[in-house]
Amino acid sequence: MHCSFATLLGDSGLQARRLLGDLMNVITEHPADITAPPRAGLALPWLVADVGGTNARFGWVDEVSAGVQHVRTLPVAEHGGPAAAAAAYLAALGDDMGGTPPAPRRAALAVATAIRGDDVGLTNSPWRFSQRALQHALDVEALLVLNDFEALALSLPRLGASQLRAIGVPPHPQGTMAVIGPGTGLGVGGVVQTTHGWVALPGEGGHATLAPYDDFESQLLAHVRRSREHVSAERLLSGIGLPVLHDAMAAVLGHSVPTLPAEAIVERGVAGTDPLCSSTLDTFCALLGGFAGNVALTMGARGGVYIGGGIVPRFGERFFASRFRERFEAKGRFRSYLQSIPTALITDTLAALTGAALAIEQHGQ
Repeated sequence: MHCSFATLLGDSGLQARRLLGDLMNVITEHPADITAPPRAGLALPWLVADVGGTNARFGWVDEVSAGVQHVRTLPVAEHGGPAAAAAAYLAALGDDMGGTPPAPRRAALAVATAIRGDDVGLTNSPWRFSQRALQHALDVEALLVLNDFEALALSLPRLGASQLRAIGVPPHPQGTMAVIGPGTGLGVGGVVQTTHGWVALPGEGGHATLAPYDDFESQLLAHVRRSREHVSAERLLSGIGLPVLHDAMAAVLGHSVPTLPAEAIVERGVAGTDPLCSSTLDTFCALLGGFAGNVALTMGARGGVYIGGGIVPRFGERFFASRFRERFEAKGRFRSYLQSIPTALITDTLAALTGAALAIEQHGQ
């Protein structure tokens, strides 16, 4: 049965419109204070971590105003899980401080997977753990486990000019913003401004189906579909996806080349020593621009779309000279809508740690 919003309320359409207006005012009329102090009573220190498919970055917060300090990056492959990695980090921190490993009171882990319950398994890593068991192993009063791009999205309102490089007009934190990050995988998240602060919108947008823009890209995707049932954005726009894209480029262009790891493709492409690798990076940037435009339209991210992750910063000037922004705006009748949305590259690869610390403040855990 179809009924109007006003009918569902049992009231007039005018009252319904007023209610909708009130709901919108939560976001638009009273901007949140992004510099507001944290909740009182949250015992310090805090352990924060950003866990991806390749690396786990740990940091320490012993004074909120000082931000995240003592950052270390540990290879995921060298540790059995987050508890072992955290123990190694705390032991090293204790050595730096000239004593025994310090004891955190609270912890927040931003992990590259969807959080569905106590059992957490990373999408592109063998790590799997129980949140309850990890809290017991860390011996903390409270443990918060959140999606890594939920944490990165929370950091967006506080990113400064030194942590960003604008692609055109610099963004200004307001309304709704989105972040996309090619790393080992492809993360997507958002954040919305409300009277109660910034609210993160976690998701798994990297696994949405990738759409071609032209006949050449259609050929690329058709080639990849021969070996994969579903061609998501992550299948091509990530560290695990770059070799797949490179192989597809070779097949469509008629080149016979060996499969290369992502690091070699980036190195050769940026240096300009391998034409196919250079073309692969150019196509990567164009596809990423089209995908970012789709995310902007889907989320209504008029406050800005940010590019995070560890892949794109390695492209250097090649990214800023690419078709990223052109393809971001190439949405037909909605070109003008996209033209007004700022885009920027996050140059601070540790921003998610700040987001994890903000999550502790926000959740009061």
